[in-house]
Amino acid sequence: MVCKNCKNNPVINLPNSNINLCKGCFLKYAERKAYKTITKYKMFGPEDKTIAVGVSGGKDSFSLLYFMNKIAEKKKLLKLKVVSVDEGIKCYRDLKHVKEYCKENKIEIHVYSFKTEFGMTLDDMVKKTGLNPCSICGVLRRFLLNSKSRELKANKIVTGHNLDDEAQSILMNQFRGGLERSARLGPVTGIVTDNRFVRRVKPFYFLTEKEMTAYCFLKKLPVDYGECPYAKSSYRGEVRDLLNDFTAKHKETKHALINSFLSILPLLKKEYAKVEIKGCKKCGEPCSGEICKVCDFIKSLKGIS
Repeated sequence: MVCKNCKNNPVINLPNSNINLCKGCFLKYAERKAYKTITKYKMFGPEDKTIAVGVSGGKDSFSLLYFMNKIAEKKKLLKLKVVSVDEGIKCYRDLKHVKEYCKENKIEIHVYSFKTEFGMTLDDMVKKTGLNPCSICGVLRRFLLNSKSRELKANKIVTGHNLDDEAQSILMNQFRGGLERSARLGPVTGIVTDNRFVRRVKPFYFLTEKEMTAYCFLKKLPVDYGECPYAKSSYRGEVRDLLNDFTAKHKETKHALINSFLSILPLLKKEYAKVEIKGCKKCGEPCSGEICKVCDFIKSLKGIS
């Protein structure tokens, strides 16, 4: 078995296409795929001067930071601002290497913690409420990512979501009857344009978890490959395992799921574009009701003795 392109020793097999690639050819393949996604979905325009990069320190987001920095170095007028969230999970979130990379490459980094912003760490929130940690984390992280990126005057938010992440989200929403949530997915997220939302884009949308792991490893990026301690008991974790088991038997599953979803996504966006976007009466952030989920949660949190 040799590399499909240059006959060197391969480092990875791409199951969906059943081809082998060596290190150099694979890295070119991964970056070309990301560039193609950016171009096809017109993720950045000439008006986009400041880009917020959501970085957790994991393999996907660190790879994204490295990749976006390559783009920024070519386009001198493009400025990156890293936005990181410290949830307050014991022995998990370590942004040391992210900070070092940003310092070396003269990239602004802004770290926001649950403790500072909401008065309590995620660990403490879980202990106090008994609620699912992923449900809490997802709502609060999205809130901070959007509101802080807007404060930083970012034109777009770039996230490291890969094909596996999106396939899991699609299935989760299907299982829970959440078509409106699915309408917000895609390479370029959101349903309607609103100045209160900073549009999120996903350059790694068509790259798999396996490919992102290989890319990060081969680039020797300083990341911790450990999983969030709450992930094992999460709903997403169950869906991920189900999807991985099925894909092991039918290799085209994840790609077929994504392609099918993208074919109906325009219809979903059209259907749910009618939903009125209000402003939270407490914090002003966009929401569908009178009070946003974050303010509602924080209020209930304070009410628990």
